[in-house]
Amino acid sequence: MKTIAFTNQKGGVGKTTSTINVGAGLAKHGFSVLLVDLDPQANLTYSLRLSSNRLDKSIYEVLKGDISADEAIISHDGFDIMPSSIDLSGAEMEFANEPAREMILKNKLNSLSKDYDYILIDCPPNLGLLTLNAFTAVEDLFIVVQSEYLALHGLSKLMDVIQIVKERLNPDIEISGIICTLYDGRKNLNKEVVDHIKDYFGDKVFNTLIRDNVALAEAPSHHKTIFEYAPDSHGAKDYEALSKEILNGQLQHA
Repeated sequence: MKTIAFTNQKGGVGKTTSTINVGAGLAKHGFSVLLVDLDPQANLTYSLRLSSNRLDKSIYEVLKGDISADEAIISHDGFDIMPSSIDLSGAEMEFANEPAREMILKNKLNSLSKDYDYILIDCPPNLGLLTLNAFTAVEDLFIVVQSEYLALHGLSKLMDVIQIVKERLNPDIEISGIICTLYDGRKNLNKEVVDHIKDYFGDKVFNTLIRDNVALAEAPSHHKTIFEYAPDSHGAKDYEALSKEILNGQLQHA
């Protein structure tokens, strides 16, 4: 099982969109995939219109220990989801005094290790306790970076946190990929920003650039993945290409 967290402490960079559509892309290739919504805003959950009467069984109840991880799982077309809920917003304070509080998510997900090929975690747009739980629970980090000015602003803090987690909590964690989103090849600024990102991260930057595409913004309002909503769009083609690149890269390093 591969465990991957999608992260950036900035909001609005396409992190949830990437988690959903990479997951859907991997599922299209026949892999069993679980998406974990670890963001109290629950954008992933609501983007796929999960039944509101099931939100009493969410990642929050799993972290509290009220239910097992498999009890919170809901099936979508081709993949599974562990939804979030607004109750998760109080988790930072609620779990603050828990022993080994950064390990809670890892311990809960261990029971699912034989059930999935991929577990993808959508992290909150901050570097708090929930994000630390995600970093402790995964082997791979995908940093989602917007192809716009100030894209690298604040990433030094993220890199510092990742290094601390690697030294103290999870020696197996690696930054395995950088996903550049909202790219417009007609804009010189976008090209320059991507060049700067490549200078900073080197070959960790995926070759596939996720183009700025209205269908990607519209799909959540229809509660669909990009492959369901607009399979012939640039967004669908880009996330299909990114999914293949992820698979090819992991096969090469197997």
